[in-house]
Order: sequence, then structure tokens, then C-alpha cells
Amino acid sequence: MLAILKYKAGNQTSVRRALDHLGIECAITNDPETIEKSCGIIFPGVGAAGQAMDELQAEGLDEVLKAQIWAEKPLLGICVGCQILLDYSQENDTTALGIVPGECRMFNPSWTDEDNRPIRVPHMGWNQVRLLQDNALFKGIDKNAEFYFVHSYYPAPAEEFVLGVTTYGRDFCSIHGRTGLWAVQFHPEKSGRPGLQLLKNFDTFCKEAGNA
Repeated sequence: MLAILKYKAGNQTSVRRALDHLGIECAITNDPETIEKSCGIIFPGVGAAGQAMDELQAEGLDEVLKAQIWAEKPLLGICVGCQILLDYSQENDTTALGIVPGECRMFNPSWTDEDNRPIRVPHMGWNQVRLLQDNALFKGIDKNAEFYFVHSYYPAPAEEFVLGVTTYGRDFCSIHGRTGLWAVQFHPEKSGRPGLQLLKNFDTFCKEAGNA
């Protein structure tokens, strides 16, 4: 079973709908024992970094997450759940979880697109992800596939953790982490077939890693 982290800054319901569509057993939970018994954790998030961290800390879920990651439980962070795995976010001047070294930065509205027009902030729409390192999440996904983004801030982890980039004004990190600890800036649950395949790949990895 996959545990979808329950807190007040998440998009848990849409993630659960996607997993239900795939026939993947899951539960939305903030119960530490249920999370510990799961085969993997999905850490969703929408809204602001400061609010998300406040909610995690209020429920003690920050320490639960850290313990599970140190125990090598597979985890997939999504959007704000991707950003606050880093040390710091410029949004709300937030000290984040510090799982992956780096920070989250705001898009610069003076950056320009391929037509030399200023980019719009927030970044909303469909874009490709260019992988810099092969990883199990993208198995069977066409390299030209597009994913749905909606965000004003982007992750900027230490270089060795950058797994893929997307171009918006300039290249930014859109997937970071390491094997078994992945964080994506886009929303796979809203990204059609490629996003569903990514979620299926995560579930397969969790089961094959012996966490089922």
C-alpha cells in the first residue's frame, strides 16, 4: 500500500483518484504507524511553503518523514512536496526539511521565452522534462512527453541531485533526488498518460524494493 501524506497543504484527493484509476492500493493518512507499514510514501503539496512546513511541524509529520527517508522508504514528492524537501525556500523565507541540499527560488519575471517575451509568473501549462540521469520513474515514458506545471517557485538542489530539467525562461530543475527518493515539480496526477505511467512506475519500484 502507498501512503499519501495527509496534511493541510496537499492535493491528496487528486493523487488518490489517479492511484485508484490504476488499481493501486493507497490511503490518505497522517498516522505514523500506517506510514511506517506502507511500501512507499507520496508527499503531495499545493499552496505556500511556509504554510506547508507549519502544518507538517504542527502534526509532527516532518520527523516522521525524515525517519522514513533515513530508513530508505521510497518517497515521491510532488510540487510543494518537492520544494520543501530542500534546505530552504524563498517563499515565506522558509526553513524547509533539509533532506536534499539546495533551495527553492522564485522565477524571475525578467527572463524571456524563445520569442524574447517576458515569461509569465506563475508558470502554468504543459512542458517537457529533459532527463539528465536515467531513473526508474520514467521507464516506458516517451522522451517528448509533456507534464502539467503550475508554480511560481522552482527547486535548485545541489548539482548531483538534479535528475531532469525543464525550460521556462531558462532551464530549471524539474525533478531531483536519488534512486528511491524522487521529487517532481510538475503534477503527475494531472498529466494524463505520462503522469499515470510515472505513478505506476513508482508503485512498481516500491514493491520491487521489498517494501510491499
